[in-house]
Amino acid sequence: MTTAATASTAATSSRGAAPASGASAELQGFREVQRLAYACAEAVAAQLKPGVTEREAARMQRRWLRERGVTDWFHLPFAWFGDRTAFANFRIPLQFFPTDRALEPGMPFILDMAPVYNGFTADIGYSGCLGLSPLHDRLLADLEAHRELILREVRERRPLREIYEDVERLMVRQGYANRHRAYPFGVIAHKVDRVRQRRWSPTLFGFGTQSLKGLASDALHGHREGWSPLWSPYRFSDHPPRPGLWAVEPHLGFRGTGAKFEEILVVTDSRDPEESAFWLDDDLPHVRRWQEEKAA
Repeated sequence: MTTAATASTAATSSRGAAPASGASAELQGFREVQRLAYACAEAVAAQLKPGVTEREAARMQRRWLRERGVTDWFHLPFAWFGDRTAFANFRIPLQFFPTDRALEPGMPFILDMAPVYNGFTADIGYSGCLGLSPLHDRLLADLEAHRELILREVRERRPLREIYEDVERLMVRQGYANRHRAYPFGVIAHKVDRVRQRRWSPTLFGFGTQSLKGLASDALHGHREGWSPLWSPYRFSDHPPRPGLWAVEPHLGFRGTGAKFEEILVVTDSRDPEESAFWLDDDLPHVRRWQEEKAA
């Protein structure tokens, strides 16, 4: 069963109806690896202190996940500190890789990892700050509106390119710069899928070769059928949301501070608006943060 089919047939079970056997189990597999990745992010964030470098933080993520059985990756863990959270002066892909930038008090940080576990893929982004920062708190709070906008417009079946532009307009109204523009192809999201489980899988430029093969296959099929597995501001994303699982990462920047979340959005072919698209999991650190702020 493909991930697109899984997403479609699992829509009702995810909403509390009778389970759709293998389909609901498939989504549970993705949910579990996403939670594992966020647990890693929280564990590593709790260990960060002044003097820790990006390279050390990336190694901490790899070690934590490998100790829990992860042997493959969509991409290896990243860590960005200080103005690198806003991708300041990023010009080439090599600048995304961890550096010897050391964490200092008051610095923002982003941990980004994409483990594959039992054949299921996650890709998450976790934003934090070493100490108090009202500016960083504001960025994190303002990300909630982007999560709501993306879900609403995907359910309306707006073209991905138009949704991208609406996200960017919201950022401008909030007073921020769109920093996911700095990613390769300017993507705000990409499709994720199952990959063949192996004890060990090589990487190429930081990306798992098995996952790259799957993304390339999606790109080839999509090109023939008029869609793309990359959600970008360009013409190749000028199509309605494709059923499947999408790792979505709106990324805000204000001068030298950046913040984002990244999590899986499930898109189905259901005609029911609530079942046509939904976030895979609402029990995530950034969502809990927003809920706690509202309850305070």
